Amino acid sequence: MRFRVIAMEWRCALVSLLLMAGLLMQGSVAHSASKTVLVLGDSVSAEYGLARGAGWVALLEKRLAANKINATVVNASISGETTSGGRSRLGALLQKHRPQILILELGGNDGLRGLTMESTEANLRAMIALAKKAKAAVLLVGMQIPPNYGADYTRRFAGLYPKLAKENKLALVPFLFEGLKDDAQMFQPDRIHPTAQAQAIMLDNVWPHLKPLLR
Repeated sequence: MRFRVIAMEWRCALVSLLLMAGLLMQGSVAHSASKTVLVLGDSVSAEYGLARGAGWVALLEKRLAANKINATVVNASISGETTSGGRSRLGALLQKHRPQILILELGGNDGLRGLTMESTEANLRAMIALAKKAKAAVLLVGMQIPPNYGADYTRRFAGLYPKLAKENKLALVPFLFEGLKDDAQMFQPDRIHPTAQAQAIMLDNVWPHLKPLLR
């Protein structure tokens, strides 16, 4: 009789161990589940003036693979895109790709065209809200504009991104061009679009803020 009780206790213990192992395996699979990263940007992210595959978004795909991070990158960037254009496209992109992460790199063209700060802010807020509704984490990419647009407008534009990031508790790349603006060799002749040489630096500016979102 005692032998049967002991045998039953061992069976119960074995079943418990198997159940725990199964739960741990499920957790491991969930952790390593593939993520989709959607990049919504303008010409800076659309490889303007560069050979195909030379842009920072393409380099991001290679870095993910090198780090054995199971993630797919969808680059929905378009040259000339404004926050208004991005806002009009984002809903369909979220529905189609169902990303876990949205990298939002827009606003530069708004600034260069002198569009109102109010419209830029409203569009960025709307895109952030859409992404949150779709349960996508947002990485907001900060941009700045040349000082010839006026000190007040330039200051307010640069401050828009940290303001939105703080209010919405978002990850923020403070400035995508950090480390570039004082080096003419890092820009194409238009002095707006970075060269191929600059793309790795841009990715290095993004990576520390993106990596935690990939866990």
